[in-house]
Amino acid sequence: MAHRTSPRTDVTRSAILAQLGANGPASRADLARSLSVSPALVTQLTKDLLADGLIAELEQAPSSGGRPARMLGLVASAGRAIGVKVVADHVAFVEVGIDGRVLRSASEPFGAMASTYLTELVDRIRHFLDGGGGAPLLGIGVGVPGSVDQPGSGVVDAPALDWSKVELGDALRRALGLPVIVENNVNALAVAERLFGLGRSHDHFLVVTIGTGIGAGIVVDGAVLRAANGGAGEIGHIPVAEGPRCHCGNDGCLEALIGEAALVARARAEGIISATAGIDALRAAADAGDERASRVFGDAGAVLGRTLAGVVHTIAPAFIVVLGEGTDAWRHWSYGFEPAFRSHLLRHLRGIPVEVETWQDESWAQGAAALVLATPFDADAAGDQARLIRARLVEQAGRS
Repeated sequence: MAHRTSPRTDVTRSAILAQLGANGPASRADLARSLSVSPALVTQLTKDLLADGLIAELEQAPSSGGRPARMLGLVASAGRAIGVKVVADHVAFVEVGIDGRVLRSASEPFGAMASTYLTELVDRIRHFLDGGGGAPLLGIGVGVPGSVDQPGSGVVDAPALDWSKVELGDALRRALGLPVIVENNVNALAVAERLFGLGRSHDHFLVVTIGTGIGAGIVVDGAVLRAANGGAGEIGHIPVAEGPRCHCGNDGCLEALIGEAALVARARAEGIISATAGIDALRAAADAGDERASRVFGDAGAVLGRTLAGVVHTIAPAFIVVLGEGTDAWRHWSYGFEPAFRSHLLRHLRGIPVEVETWQDESWAQGAAALVLATPFDADAAGDQARLIRARLVEQAGRS
């Protein structure tokens, strides 16, 4: 009978690869300390990774007494991955090494609502693939702003793109002849955060994104929570008021109140920015000291804070990471967020850390690429695609 690994075990294998790639060779003891896992688990997992040819024994580390520790290093030529972020008007790409390091990136215009969107998306991906090289390509990760049934199948419902039951994974696999993993873009960010960010040393945390939309990725026991239909974390559609109408078709969603379009609409209505100006103009006004502009962000922060207090009470994360293009204006959001968030929490939870990370557009695509690096050891989530990626990884490592 096959041994069934836990989600924590699966993600720790990928985290070992990420740790070695990002920080260089390390002993088993170093890995256990860095990843906050037991030495016994690291010993078990590194044995598997050595057998697969993904890591190698290197020289012994200097010792001040006792037996010198054997150092482990990454077989960096084992592969690379492509990450794709899809939004309504453009597609962002990154190519990453097996350690998650970005090798190159690009962005191209895209019409998600055009009748030829699938053909156009395939053409954009092929164009990016043509510019790559080096280590063998393991697969493609695609992040979308919507719900995905399963990463391995990739059936997408995305109101923001006007997509309903789009069989994106199958379409891309047929056209490109490569393994493809499709996931909600915020869940993809949560995977990247678990492998490469603050989440390396925590099993329970919440990733929140603000900007064009509002979303969340929930990590429990070291794995992203997807729930029955892959839609866990859609905090942007929590009903918080009687109106206005959200693009999902419901009224009063959090995203309809504090998403980028809502902030811009309010600023235009109040004469803070011109009728043709956007979020950049609103942020510039707030940065220049316009109290009305600052109030728009501060009020949004207060609504976000109250809502997240309820989420914290529900899932009890160890900390929260805030990401997204909206964080460029976080110092204005924070005036409303901090008091509203803390005052609505139960007393023993009021000290929960909230970390705001710097943002680049390619971060979305890097999250999508992380799906490829994480899924070889998580067949439960990605099925045949995970097995295909793992086979490529092991095959190429064996040739190194």
